[in-house]
Amino acid sequence: RIKAHIRANLADPDLGPGVIAAAHGLSPRHLHRLFQGEGVSVSDWLRDRRLELAHGWLTDPALRRRTVTDIAYRCGFKDSSHFSRLFRERYGQAPREERPPG
Repeated sequence: RIKAHIRANLADPDLGPGVIAAAHGLSPRHLHRLFQGEGVSVSDWLRDRRLELAHGWLTDPALRRRTVTDIAYRCGFKDSSHFSRLFRERYGQAPREERPPG
């Protein structure tokens, strides 16, 4: 239920552990413990879902007219430079290099 909530709200740049916990009537500490049991932090899980969404959009030929910055913001990232750095760490290349030719 919590993960479904996160997935449904990825575009919200203010979505974070406190907001997620409050939406489910949990303390942030309890929320962190739930995710810790899976070996990942809430923030890392959220970031990874946002990166996966952005990767899918960047590689979609139908969305090639959207800028990298627009996609980053629509995936909930507040800063395009930070997004680009995280994307490169995860996928081994800059977001613009993922774009389909066209």
